[in-house]
Amino acid sequence: MNESGAPPSVSRFDGLAEVYERYRPGYPPDAIAAILAGLPPQPTVIDIGAGTGISTRALAEAGAHAIAIEPNDDMRALAIALGTDARAGTATATGLADRCADAVTAFQAFHWFATAAALHEFRRLLRAPGRVALVWNDRDMRDPFTAALRDFEARLGEASMLAAIDFSDDKLEPLLREAGFGSIHVRTFANSQRMDEEQFLGRVRSLSFAPRAGPPFDEMIAELRNLFARYSGEESRVELRYRTDVIVAERTA
Repeated sequence: MNESGAPPSVSRFDGLAEVYERYRPGYPPDAIAAILAGLPPQPTVIDIGAGTGISTRALAEAGAHAIAIEPNDDMRALAIALGTDARAGTATATGLADRCADAVTAFQAFHWFATAAALHEFRRLLRAPGRVALVWNDRDMRDPFTAALRDFEARLGEASMLAAIDFSDDKLEPLLREAGFGSIHVRTFANSQRMDEEQFLGRVRSLSFAPRAGPPFDEMIAELRNLFARYSGEESRVELRYRTDVIVAERTA
């Protein structure tokens, strides 16, 4: 992480917007409802690191006035093209007014900017009472195919990044409490992504650390095809299983 609030390199997702939008999983409606429960009607929600706006649009469809903040130009441009209210900014410099939001969210993104500075910006945006919601589609490692894919991804060379996504309570709770958030609650929802071979290959290609061309790309695709063949069965589909973890923390006075 770095104190600027931007990812180590915002350009990591350059050129990935379309494949990201097409092949990344969404979020269970119950998870979205848990984030919005108890907020005013049509709450204003600021969605940080929103990518192509998958999560932002889910919030809007559930009744929120949702604003995406995304530093990557390609991702933000596609989000706008898809009807998202998406604006340039980072986790520590959103460019929005004080106390303009009822909730601040980060879906599949907080590991990029898990700093006190980012949480200070989130708190600045929130009117009281307000909340932060941090959400991840974490792999359900009890499933053999899901575990096999995660092992493969770790061998792509970014095992340390994958490990950083798995925040434990003893890491998150002190960070949230020190930034002025309390009443921390964690809820988990089942989620899955059923894919044919094309969709499966696209899902892995959407990772920021996956090779994009040349022999490394060809080797990755060949191994993924073998993995798909091993687990796809008669229906020629695989199912990637997730636990959608929703961590909600309320703004203290």
